[in-house]
Amino acid sequence: MRQRAAFTLIEVLISIALLGIILPALYKSVTLLRDSNSHLFGYLLKAKDQAKSTKTLFLDIASSDGNLTLHKDEFDRLCIEKTNNSLYGLSQAKVCWMVLKQHKTLVRVEGTDFHLPVGQDEQVAVDAVMKEISLFDIYWKGDKVLVILQQKGKEPVSFMIQGITKPKPKKAKPKKPKGTKPFKRNRKPEEPHTAKTPLPDKKTSLAL
Repeated sequence: MRQRAAFTLIEVLISIALLGIILPALYKSVTLLRDSNSHLFGYLLKAKDQAKSTKTLFLDIASSDGNLTLHKDEFDRLCIEKTNNSLYGLSQAKVCWMVLKQHKTLVRVEGTDFHLPVGQDEQVAVDAVMKEISLFDIYWKGDKVLVILQQKGKEPVSFMIQGITKPKPKKAKPKKPKGTKPFKRNRKPEEPHTAKTPLPDKKTSLAL
């Protein structure tokens, strides 16, 4: 019997037809896998950013002196007058957390001494933390601070910090008025001293 050296034309055509059916399906599966990997990678990045931002907010409050200012609105605004958690190497920093109306972006503002809205001469650092914020609420009662944070289409994240109390105001010592002499109590006037004459001795008077 003679061995075949090549494929017949019909076999080649059948192979091409099968490849035409298999390759598009294989390409679609590769595309779906790539899209799912990109979505997963983006989700992991957002989850990482969310965890990093919540950790920073937690450390800002936990490292504060308890002097917090809350402003209630559609989104809460939190200002921490003094905190040791500085991202820019400051010994003590003032930090404010707020949600901007544009893209509903949560930002962190850090500086030494500034007021909102920030003036042109004030030097601050503004960091965009998260976008598409749907919920940012802070509750403070007693020594407990509760923070609830949520991005659009995600589960809310919440945490509570205990032991945050407002610093007691220092009592100012009363100042003594200048130019006043110390008050002295009036003493009772002393009675005039009268010398008493000694009575004559009985024996001497009889001798006389």
